[in-house]
Amino acid sequence: MPEPYNRQHKTYPDNFPESWASGWGEDEYGLWMAFTYKGARQQFRWCEPGTFMMGSPESEAERLGNEAQHEVTLSKGFWIADTTVTQALWEAVMGENPSRFEGENRPVDSISWDDSQDFIGKMNGMKPELKLCLPSEAQWEYACRAGSITPFCWGEQINSDLVNFDGSRPYNNGRVSEYREETVDVQSFYQNNWGLWQMHGNVLEWCHDWFGDYQVESVVDPSGSDTGGFRVLRGGSWIDIGRFCRSAYRSDDDPSSRVINVGFRLALGL
Repeated sequence: MPEPYNRQHKTYPDNFPESWASGWGEDEYGLWMAFTYKGARQQFRWCEPGTFMMGSPESEAERLGNEAQHEVTLSKGFWIADTTVTQALWEAVMGENPSRFEGENRPVDSISWDDSQDFIGKMNGMKPELKLCLPSEAQWEYACRAGSITPFCWGEQINSDLVNFDGSRPYNNGRVSEYREETVDVQSFYQNNWGLWQMHGNVLEWCHDWFGDYQVESVVDPSGSDTGGFRVLRGGSWIDIGRFCRSAYRSDDDPSSRVINVGFRLALGL
C-alpha cells in the first residue's frame, strides 16, 4: 500500500483556488480542487513539474517492446482528476449512461475516445473556465508513478486487495487472487502517493495522444505523434492480467471504439 506524504510544494499553480472551484485545500497528498455539476462532484490533484523515467527498464519482468525507457521532463505542473469519470457525472452532463456495469460511483465504461471529447466539449461549453481535457500520455504515467520507479506505484507486485484486475492471472509469478469480473466504485482500494485512485486496473483510460513509438532521447513536454490511427490507452482494467496493469504498459484503440473495460480520467488545461 502506498504511504501518503507531504511533498513540500516547490511550484504552486498560478491560480489557487480557481473561480469555479466548489471546494479546495491541501492535505497529506498535496493540493486539491473540486467542481460540482448537478450534484456530481469531481476532484483534481495538483502534479508539480518534474523529470522522470518514462517506460520500463529492460530488467522489468513481462515488459513489452514498445516501452523503451527514456527521460521526460514536464516543465509545467498540471491538474489531473483523482478518479476516472463516474457514471453520476457522465449522466449529469450527457443525460444517458452507456455503462455495462451500472452504479453511480462506478466508472463510466464503454466510452470511446470520441465520446470523451463530446463530454469534454459539452462541459467546456457550459463552463469554459474549467478548460477540461484528457491528460497526455506522459502526464498520465508521471501521475501514475507518483515518484515511483517500480512496475506498480507501490512496488513490485499487485493482488486483488490493491487492484481490480484478473487476479487469477497474476504478475511475474505473484500469488493468485480474486477476479471480480466487473468494475468497482472509483474510490475502492488505495490512493497513490499523489492522492490518485485506481491508476492501475478497473478501467483502461484514454489519453490525448495518438499512439506511436517513443523517442529514445530525453524529451520535454512530449505530446505523442502528430497523426495516427489509434489513441493511447493506459492503466489496465478489471478484465486484464497483471502484466497489463503496470505503470509502463501501453495500449491503443481506434478513437471510435467502445469497449466495456474502457473509461477516461479528466485533466485541466493551463
